[in-house]
Amino acid sequence: MVSNKVQQFLNSWKEGVIAIGKVYVNGGDYKKYAQEFISSHYAFSTEKELFKPTFTKTKIFRNAQDEALSYFVKGDCEEDHGFALKPWEAITLKELNTIEENELIVAMGTLSFKPVNPDQTTLVAFTFLLIDINDALKIKVHHSSPVL
Repeated sequence: MVSNKVQQFLNSWKEGVIAIGKVYVNGGDYKKYAQEFISSHYAFSTEKELFKPTFTKTKIFRNAQDEALSYFVKGDCEEDHGFALKPWEAITLKELNTIEENELIVAMGTLSFKPVNPDQTTLVAFTFLLIDINDALKIKVHHSSPVL
């Protein structure tokens, strides 16, 4: 059984990624919004972080906050195209498995990403190791890859 806290966190993460794209399309300060998203969903500011984004080839891991920002909104890394700037119309949780033991929470599943215009979707497998910081879940380890 998935706790409400884990489900709420995953919903917030999905909504945050979609919102970054909306802010971008509407001409807003999408980089600032993305920084706030990363700060509220990832543990970079207080913990060591391991981040393997979905679509990386040259620089596989993004274990610093500025590298994560680059991935989400097209920054310093040449291969980054702004994953959250697509923009996404919907992100649907297709499958979820969790382990909650003591202070360890692992969420593993699949997410279907649907862009705003095209009809095709992208299925992504993910694993999040979540930790509780000041009564808020944050990602300490993020690993995701496309399901081919």
